[in-house]
Amino acid sequence: MDEIRLIVPDESCAEQIWEYRARFMETQEDSGGCGSLLECASVEEWLKSTRASNDPATCSPDRVPSDHYLAVRTADNKLVGMIDLRHHIDHPILGTWGGHIGYSVHPDERRKGYATRMLQLNLENARKMGLQRVMVTCDDGNIASEKTILKNGGVYEKDVLVDGRIVKRFWIEL
Repeated sequence: MDEIRLIVPDESCAEQIWEYRARFMETQEDSGGCGSLLECASVEEWLKSTRASNDPATCSPDRVPSDHYLAVRTADNKLVGMIDLRHHIDHPILGTWGGHIGYSVHPDERRKGYATRMLQLNLENARKMGLQRVMVTCDDGNIASEKTILKNGGVYEKDVLVDGRIVKRFWIEL
């Protein structure tokens, strides 16, 4: 796996962000960890939304404050994934099955170890924020995501039924 770094999204990454969105639209996949990118009509709208979510004063009342990052491959500055970090999970959905961290990997960049490294880097962000442990979840049957969580110290807690599907809850001690 090539080395990656997490960066805060900005206008300089707009073209890659929109290509990332287009790829998920093509594959018709859920884009967890993308901060509602699929629902936004433009990159500018998405950037405005992610910036607002960073601050409790400007965060939408139906969400919790969170930081969004792009996972960029160091060798060529290519966007290979997105990950967020929710400051807390004192929220009905997040506290039940959403968790502290959501992530996605570009469909063309999977099975290269990026998700594992993204989560590892974001756990450092969580430590710096002062969190003692984080909840990370994945759909039952998402073997790749489950392996990513386990490689980062995830301890299975339980299954939760969400809209007819099973979501697995894990905790990672920091």
